[in-house]
Amino acid sequence: MKYRSLTVKSREEWDYYVNKSLLHDVFHSWTYQSLNNEGESLLFVYEEGSIFIALPVVKRKVDGTDFYDMTSVYGYCGPISNVNMAEISEKTLTSFATAFKCFMTEEHAVCIFSRLHPFINQCYLLENIGGVVENGATIYMDLSSSVEDQRREYEKRLSRQVRQLRKKEYLIKETSDTGEIRAFVDIYHKNMDRLHATPQYYFDEAYFTTILSMEGFDSKLLLVYDGAVLICGALVLLSDTIIRNHLSATSPDYLNESPSKLLTDEISVMGRRLGKKIFHLGGGVGGKEDSLFEFKKRFSNLQVKDHIWRYINDRKAYDAIVAKAGFDLDMQSNYFPLYRQPKEKSTQVFHITN
Repeated sequence: MKYRSLTVKSREEWDYYVNKSLLHDVFHSWTYQSLNNEGESLLFVYEEGSIFIALPVVKRKVDGTDFYDMTSVYGYCGPISNVNMAEISEKTLTSFATAFKCFMTEEHAVCIFSRLHPFINQCYLLENIGGVVENGATIYMDLSSSVEDQRREYEKRLSRQVRQLRKKEYLIKETSDTGEIRAFVDIYHKNMDRLHATPQYYFDEAYFTTILSMEGFDSKLLLVYDGAVLICGALVLLSDTIIRNHLSATSPDYLNESPSKLLTDEISVMGRRLGKKIFHLGGGVGGKEDSLFEFKKRFSNLQVKDHIWRYINDRKAYDAIVAKAGFDLDMQSNYFPLYRQPKEKSTQVFHITN
């Protein structure tokens, strides 16, 4: 058995594994991983003969201890491989699990939390390592259908609103202009203010600029103008088969106009033009069927189950850390790891629903 972990500094080797994988997304790339500010980005690689399994993680210090924990970047990540994961033998699965647990021990990591990718079959690989947990449903559009057929599936009121927005003749454009990026970041931050977001979601201008200039992934900034006024925008991520609205924002002065509905419709048009198969809209906050979920559901009834992965490698250390922080914790919470639960409630996922 042979395995090794690579740090984010080894960009060439990191991207070698990503590019050789059967299925991957922008979230797995070295550049996207390097944007995280929570800890050290590592790529765990398990190799057995011609097969490899690679898992990007973020290693974070657990304050006040000698331990660390692992998490995933903002988005949909999880393991990738150069073979269909459903065809990996039980023997290899067992060896991978053993190697990964050794990796966690060597890194002094007590546990790991990761969001999984809904369109990569990762559950089969991970279900015997800790717990793979359903996290509600995630919504998508099938871009192999015509845009006319798609629009016929819109909720009736939404369909009328999109037609009305089209009649307003707003200007919709793609851009990489520095000034326009800065203007979009400004309205994005105003949206974060309105949603009382935690600091980690205040992505700066460099974040957007870096994503728009990533090698190997053709990301887009799509903006909507009313004359010379920027009223809405979205950072759109593209992988081989998937297009998604990663981060979006609407000008506070235009919330009642709901231009994000027009923008969502336009992203589906863009996806078809670029040859993508799926427009991934995502789900509700924390996997719940909330107002955000219902907003997305107006566009499509197509859903797949969303999953998260939780694994405790050192139960003794984990329990001790939880006990130490226990006076501040809701011990009945499903938050994981329990000792990192937010002290105040805050919005965790941001997509504008107006």
